[in-house]
Amino acid sequence: MPGTTPVEQAIQAFLPHEDSEDISNPIHSSATAQRYGFKAALVGGVTVWGWATPAILEALGAGWLDRGWADFAFRQPTYPGDTLAVRVAPGSDAGPDAWSVTMTNQDGILCVVGSVGLGDAPWMDEYVTPGRLLAAPAPDPKPALTLETAPIGLDWRPNGEEVPVPLMQEFAGHGQRSTDPLFIGDRPRLHPAFIAGRAERLMRHNVSIPNSIHTRSRVQHLAPAFAGQRVTTAGQFLEAYERKGHHIANFDCLVQGQDGTPLARLRHWTIFRVAPVEERAR
Repeated sequence: MPGTTPVEQAIQAFLPHEDSEDISNPIHSSATAQRYGFKAALVGGVTVWGWATPAILEALGAGWLDRGWADFAFRQPTYPGDTLAVRVAPGSDAGPDAWSVTMTNQDGILCVVGSVGLGDAPWMDEYVTPGRLLAAPAPDPKPALTLETAPIGLDWRPNGEEVPVPLMQEFAGHGQRSTDPLFIGDRPRLHPAFIAGRAERLMRHNVSIPNSIHTRSRVQHLAPAFAGQRVTTAGQFLEAYERKGHHIANFDCLVQGQDGTPLARLRHWTIFRVAPVEERAR
Protein backbone atom coordinates (compact mmCIF):
# COMPACT_ATOMS: atom_id res chain seq x y z
CA MET A 1 0.00 0.00 0.00
CA PRO A 2 1.21 3.54 -0.67
CA GLY A 3 2.56 5.53 2.22
CA THR A 4 1.21 8.87 3.36
CA THR A 5 4.37 10.94 3.82
CA PRO A 6 6.63 12.53 1.19
CA VAL A 7 9.73 10.70 0.01
CA GLU A 8 12.83 12.78 -0.65
CA GLN A 9 16.06 11.61 -2.24
CA ALA A 10 18.99 13.17 -4.08
CA ILE A 11 21.16 12.19 -7.02
CA GLN A 12 24.10 13.77 -8.78
CA ALA A 13 23.43 13.89 -12.50
CA PHE A 14 25.80 12.18 -14.92
CA LEU A 15 26.06 11.14 -18.55
CA PRO A 16 25.73 7.36 -18.86
CA HIS A 17 27.83 7.50 -22.06
CA GLU A 18 31.04 9.12 -23.26
CA ASP A 19 30.71 12.85 -23.99
CA SER A 20 31.06 12.47 -27.74
CA GLU A 21 29.08 13.58 -30.80
CA ASP A 22 29.33 10.02 -32.11
CA ILE A 23 26.03 8.95 -30.55
CA SER A 24 22.52 8.55 -31.97
CA ASN A 25 21.36 11.84 -30.47
CA PRO A 26 24.29 14.32 -30.41
CA ILE A 27 22.35 16.89 -28.31
CA HIS A 28 23.56 14.74 -25.41
CA SER A 29 27.15 15.76 -26.16
CA SER A 30 28.71 19.03 -25.00
CA ALA A 31 29.91 20.07 -28.45
CA THR A 32 26.49 19.88 -30.11
CA ALA A 33 24.54 21.16 -27.11
CA GLN A 34 26.75 24.24 -26.85
CA ARG A 35 26.21 25.02 -30.54
CA TYR A 36 22.50 25.22 -29.72
CA GLY A 37 23.08 27.56 -26.79
CA PHE A 38 23.14 25.12 -23.89
CA LYS A 39 25.98 25.28 -21.39
CA ALA A 40 26.82 21.58 -21.57
CA ALA A 41 25.52 18.22 -22.74
CA LEU A 42 21.87 17.65 -21.95
CA VAL A 43 21.28 14.52 -19.91
CA GLY A 44 18.65 12.43 -21.69
CA GLY A 45 15.08 12.86 -20.54
CA VAL A 46 14.35 9.20 -19.84
CA THR A 47 17.65 8.95 -17.94
CA VAL A 48 16.65 11.85 -15.71
CA TRP A 49 13.14 10.49 -15.25
CA GLY A 50 14.55 7.09 -14.33
CA TRP A 51 16.35 8.62 -11.36
CA ALA A 52 12.95 9.25 -9.75
CA THR A 53 12.19 5.51 -9.75
CA PRO A 54 13.58 4.68 -6.26
CA ALA A 55 11.54 7.45 -4.65
CA ILE A 56 8.39 6.46 -6.56
CA LEU A 57 8.76 2.82 -5.53
CA GLU A 58 9.32 3.82 -1.92
CA ALA A 59 6.16 5.92 -2.02
CA LEU A 60 3.85 3.67 -4.05
CA GLY A 61 5.41 0.22 -3.85
CA ALA A 62 6.45 -2.23 -6.58
CA GLY A 63 2.82 -2.52 -7.69
CA TRP A 64 3.41 0.72 -9.61
CA LEU A 65 5.54 -1.28 -12.06
CA ASP A 66 2.69 -3.74 -12.66
CA ARG A 67 -0.20 -1.30 -13.07
CA GLY A 68 0.73 2.29 -12.47
CA TRP A 69 1.09 5.50 -14.42
CA ALA A 70 3.18 8.64 -14.76
CA ASP A 71 2.79 12.02 -16.46
CA PHE A 72 5.99 14.06 -16.43
CA ALA A 73 7.43 17.07 -18.22
CA PHE A 74 10.90 18.62 -18.43
CA ARG A 75 10.87 22.31 -17.53
CA GLN A 76 14.62 22.96 -17.69
CA PRO A 77 17.66 20.96 -18.84
CA THR A 78 19.63 18.75 -16.48
CA TYR A 79 23.40 18.87 -16.92
CA PRO A 80 26.10 16.46 -15.77
CA GLY A 81 27.18 17.38 -12.24
CA ASP A 82 23.84 18.87 -11.22
CA THR A 83 22.49 17.71 -7.88
CA LEU A 84 18.81 16.88 -8.17
CA ALA A 85 16.48 16.81 -5.19
CA VAL A 86 13.75 14.28 -5.95
CA ARG A 87 10.48 14.66 -4.07
CA VAL A 88 7.43 12.40 -4.32
CA ALA A 89 4.52 13.65 -2.22
CA PRO A 90 0.83 12.85 -1.76
CA GLY A 91 -1.49 15.15 -3.65
CA SER A 92 -1.68 16.19 -7.29
CA ASP A 93 -4.07 17.91 -9.66
CA ALA A 94 -4.06 14.69 -11.71
CA GLY A 95 -6.46 12.92 -9.36
CA PRO A 96 -7.50 12.34 -5.73
CA ASP A 97 -5.05 9.47 -5.21
CA ALA A 98 -2.20 10.83 -7.34
CA TRP A 99 1.21 11.82 -6.03
CA SER A 100 3.30 14.75 -7.28
CA VAL A 101 6.89 14.33 -8.45
CA THR A 102 9.42 17.17 -8.63
CA MET A 103 13.13 17.20 -9.44
CA THR A 104 14.90 20.43 -8.49
CA ASN A 105 18.55 21.25 -9.07
CA GLN A 106 21.10 22.80 -6.71
CA ASP A 107 20.14 26.33 -7.84
CA GLY A 108 16.50 25.81 -6.91
CA ILE A 109 15.47 25.43 -10.56
CA LEU A 110 12.57 23.06 -11.13
CA CYS A 111 13.76 20.70 -13.87
CA VAL A 112 11.06 18.01 -13.84
CA VAL A 113 7.46 18.11 -12.72
CA GLY A 114 4.97 15.28 -12.84
CA SER A 115 2.37 13.06 -11.26
CA VAL A 116 2.24 9.32 -10.59
CA GLY A 117 -0.39 6.92 -9.35
CA LEU A 118 -1.52 3.32 -9.09
CA GLY A 119 -4.02 1.64 -11.38
CA ASP A 120 -5.18 3.25 -14.62
CA ALA A 121 -4.35 6.86 -15.41
CA PRO A 122 -7.14 9.44 -15.65
CA TRP A 123 -6.29 9.82 -19.34
CA MET A 124 -6.07 6.07 -20.09
CA ASP A 125 -8.91 6.21 -22.63
CA GLU A 126 -7.15 8.89 -24.67
CA TYR A 127 -4.48 6.54 -26.04
CA VAL A 128 -4.71 5.65 -29.72
CA THR A 129 -4.04 2.01 -30.54
CA PRO A 130 -2.05 1.56 -33.76
CA GLY A 131 -3.34 -0.90 -36.31
CA ARG A 132 0.12 -2.09 -37.30
CA LEU A 133 1.53 -4.26 -34.51
CA LEU A 134 4.05 -6.68 -36.06
CA ALA A 135 7.71 -5.64 -36.11
CA ALA A 136 8.99 -4.45 -39.48
CA PRO A 137 12.42 -3.40 -40.79
CA ALA A 138 13.32 0.28 -40.76
CA PRO A 139 12.80 2.07 -44.08
CA ASP A 140 15.92 2.36 -46.23
CA PRO A 141 16.66 5.14 -46.58
CA LYS A 142 14.90 6.67 -43.60
CA PRO A 143 12.95 9.79 -44.58
CA ALA A 144 13.59 13.09 -42.84
CA LEU A 145 10.89 14.17 -40.39
CA THR A 146 9.58 17.68 -41.10
CA LEU A 147 6.45 19.63 -40.26
CA GLU A 148 5.36 19.26 -43.88
CA THR A 149 5.99 15.51 -44.17
CA ALA A 150 4.95 14.39 -40.66
CA PRO A 151 2.83 11.20 -40.99
CA ILE A 152 -0.12 12.58 -39.01
CA GLY A 153 -2.73 9.91 -38.31
CA LEU A 154 -0.56 7.12 -39.71
CA ASP A 155 1.05 4.12 -38.05
CA TRP A 156 4.81 3.84 -37.82
CA ARG A 157 6.70 0.65 -38.60
CA PRO A 158 6.85 -1.24 -35.30
CA ASN A 159 10.30 -1.74 -33.86
CA GLY A 160 11.22 -5.16 -32.49
CA GLU A 161 14.25 -5.64 -30.27
CA GLU A 162 15.72 -8.36 -28.12
CA VAL A 163 16.14 -7.40 -24.46
CA PRO A 164 18.48 -9.99 -22.94
CA VAL A 165 19.04 -10.10 -19.19
CA PRO A 166 22.62 -8.72 -19.34
CA LEU A 167 21.45 -5.73 -21.39
CA MET A 168 18.89 -4.73 -18.76
CA GLN A 169 21.35 -5.30 -15.92
CA GLU A 170 23.80 -3.00 -17.72
CA PHE A 171 21.10 -0.44 -18.50
CA ALA A 172 19.98 -0.23 -14.88
CA GLY A 173 23.33 -0.71 -13.20
CA HIS A 174 25.39 1.60 -15.43
CA GLY A 175 22.84 3.91 -17.03
CA GLN A 176 20.85 4.45 -13.82
CA ARG A 177 23.42 3.39 -11.21
CA SER A 178 20.67 1.31 -9.66
CA THR A 179 21.44 -1.23 -6.96
CA ASP A 180 17.85 -2.49 -6.80
CA PRO A 181 17.60 -6.27 -7.33
CA LEU A 182 14.35 -5.63 -9.19
CA PHE A 183 16.42 -4.27 -12.08
CA ILE A 184 19.88 -5.83 -11.71
CA GLY A 185 18.99 -9.24 -10.26
CA ASP A 186 18.90 -12.60 -12.04
CA ARG A 187 15.43 -11.88 -13.48
CA PRO A 188 15.44 -8.13 -13.95
CA ARG A 189 12.34 -6.12 -14.68
CA LEU A 190 12.36 -3.63 -17.51
CA HIS A 191 13.38 -0.35 -15.90
CA PRO A 192 10.79 2.46 -16.18
CA ALA A 193 13.41 4.58 -17.97
CA PHE A 194 13.89 1.81 -20.53
CA ILE A 195 10.14 1.53 -21.12
CA ALA A 196 9.76 5.31 -21.52
CA GLY A 197 12.70 5.28 -23.93
CA ARG A 198 10.94 2.99 -26.41
CA ALA A 199 9.19 6.02 -27.90
CA GLU A 200 12.38 7.76 -29.05
CA ARG A 201 13.70 4.40 -30.27
CA LEU A 202 10.55 3.93 -32.36
CA MET A 203 10.88 7.40 -33.86
CA ARG A 204 14.48 6.82 -34.88
CA HIS A 205 13.51 3.43 -36.30
CA ASN A 206 11.24 5.25 -38.75
CA VAL A 207 12.75 8.63 -39.57
CA SER A 208 16.04 10.47 -39.76
CA ILE A 209 16.50 13.44 -37.44
CA PRO A 210 19.74 15.17 -36.42
CA ASN A 211 18.84 15.86 -32.77
CA SER A 212 15.87 15.55 -30.46
CA ILE A 213 14.91 16.79 -27.00
CA HIS A 214 12.33 14.85 -25.01
CA THR A 215 9.86 17.28 -23.42
CA ARG A 216 7.03 15.22 -21.92
CA SER A 217 5.66 11.69 -21.51
CA ARG A 218 2.57 9.94 -20.28
CA VAL A 219 3.30 6.32 -19.36
CA GLN A 220 0.80 3.64 -18.38
CA HIS A 221 2.33 0.41 -17.11
CA LEU A 222 -0.03 -2.45 -17.99
CA ALA A 223 1.62 -5.67 -16.80
CA PRO A 224 4.80 -6.99 -15.19
CA ALA A 225 7.61 -6.58 -17.74
CA PHE A 226 10.83 -8.57 -17.57
CA ALA A 227 14.05 -8.81 -19.57
CA GLY A 228 14.87 -11.98 -21.47
CA GLN A 229 12.32 -11.51 -24.23
CA ARG A 230 11.71 -9.72 -27.52
CA VAL A 231 9.86 -6.44 -27.08
CA THR A 232 7.95 -4.73 -29.89
CA THR A 233 6.96 -1.06 -29.90
CA ALA A 234 4.21 0.06 -32.27
CA GLY A 235 2.91 3.58 -32.63
CA GLN A 236 0.75 6.13 -34.38
CA PHE A 237 1.78 9.71 -35.13
CA LEU A 238 -0.68 12.24 -33.70
CA GLU A 239 0.55 15.74 -34.51
CA ALA A 240 3.50 17.96 -35.38
CA TYR A 241 3.69 21.65 -34.59
CA GLU A 242 6.05 24.60 -34.03
CA ARG A 243 6.69 26.36 -30.73
CA LYS A 244 9.33 29.08 -30.25
CA GLY A 245 11.12 27.86 -33.35
CA HIS A 246 11.24 24.26 -32.18
CA HIS A 247 9.41 21.59 -34.19
CA ILE A 248 7.61 19.13 -31.92
CA ALA A 249 6.24 15.64 -32.53
CA ASN A 250 3.52 13.95 -30.49
CA PHE A 251 2.76 10.25 -30.91
CA ASP A 252 1.34 7.25 -29.06
CA CYS A 253 3.06 3.91 -28.56
CA LEU A 254 2.08 0.42 -27.50
CA VAL A 255 4.87 -1.71 -26.02
CA GLN A 256 4.25 -5.45 -26.25
CA GLY A 257 6.00 -8.51 -24.88
CA GLN A 258 7.14 -11.50 -26.89
CA ASP A 259 3.80 -13.28 -26.43
CA GLY A 260 1.83 -10.20 -27.45
CA THR A 261 1.02 -9.09 -23.91
CA PRO A 262 0.59 -5.30 -23.74
CA LEU A 263 3.28 -4.08 -21.33
CA ALA A 264 2.88 -0.31 -21.53
CA ARG A 265 1.29 2.57 -23.38
CA LEU A 266 3.17 5.79 -24.02
CA ARG A 267 2.23 9.25 -25.22
CA HIS A 268 5.41 11.06 -26.13
CA TRP A 269 6.32 14.66 -26.94
CA THR A 270 9.74 15.46 -28.37
CA ILE A 271 11.46 18.32 -30.18
CA PHE A 272 12.66 16.83 -33.46
CA ARG A 273 14.05 20.05 -34.85
CA VAL A 274 15.92 22.14 -32.27
CA ALA A 275 15.75 25.86 -33.03
CA PRO A 276 19.13 27.58 -33.41
CA VAL A 277 19.92 30.25 -30.82
CA GLU A 278 19.24 33.12 -33.23
CA GLU A 279 15.70 31.84 -33.88
CA ARG A 280 14.89 31.42 -30.20
CA ALA A 281 16.07 34.99 -29.52
CA ARG A 282 13.50 36.55 -31.89
